[in-house]
Amino acid sequence: MPAARDSLLDAAYTALARRPWSAVRMVDVAATAGVSRQTLYNEFGSKEGLARALVRREADAYLAGVERALTGPADPGAGARERLTATAEWTASAARDSVLVRALLTGFWSERLPSPTLSAVPSSAAVPAQRRADGPLPSPGDLVALVRDRAVTVLSGAGAAKSEAADMSRTCELAVRLALSCVSAPPGEGGIGELVRSVMEPPATSAVWN
Repeated sequence: MPAARDSLLDAAYTALARRPWSAVRMVDVAATAGVSRQTLYNEFGSKEGLARALVRREADAYLAGVERALTGPADPGAGARERLTATAEWTASAARDSVLVRALLTGFWSERLPSPTLSAVPSSAAVPAQRRADGPLPSPGDLVALVRDRAVTVLSGAGAAKSEAADMSRTCELAVRLALSCVSAPPGEGGIGELVRSVMEPPATSAVWN
C-alpha cells in the first residue's frame, strides 16, 4: 500500500517535529494518516520498523537531491565546480531542513530522535520497501563515499581524463566534507557556495574544472 505507507511516514515525521520520538505513539500516527493501527503494523512491523523506514526515506531523498544537483543544474553548460557547489549547497540545505538528514550526515542523534541501529536487522516483512528499510542504513562515512563516487562518475563523464581520477576523487570528497562542516558551523556572508568555489580554484594546466 504505497499511498498508505507514504501517509504514515508523513504522519510520523510530523509527530517527530512536535515531540520526542519516545513520546510518538503508533496509534496517533495511524489516526493522523487516516488508516487503522493494524495497517501501520502491517507496513512497518513495529515502532522500530517505522523509525528505520523514516530514516531510509530521508536518506533516499537526500541522495536523490545530490543526483539532481550533479546532473540537472539550471545551466546545462555548468562545469564541475558549479555542479560540486550545487551539491554542497544541497547538502547544507537538506541538513538544515531535516533533522534526520542532519543526524545521518553528522552521526549525532539527539535524544529527541529515533536512533535505529545502522546495521541490518532480521526482517520477515511482507512489504518489499520495509525489507529494504530493515537492511543496513548509511553511516556518515557511507554517505560521503556515495556522494563522492557519484560525483566522480558524473564529472568524469563530463570530460575528466582517467589520469585525473584520483585528483577528482579527492576534490569531490573535499567538497562534500566542506559542506558537512558548514552543517555544524554555518558560513558567514557569501554562504557555502562562495566558500566551496574559493577552495576549488582550477589548476592552471587542467581542463577538468573549466
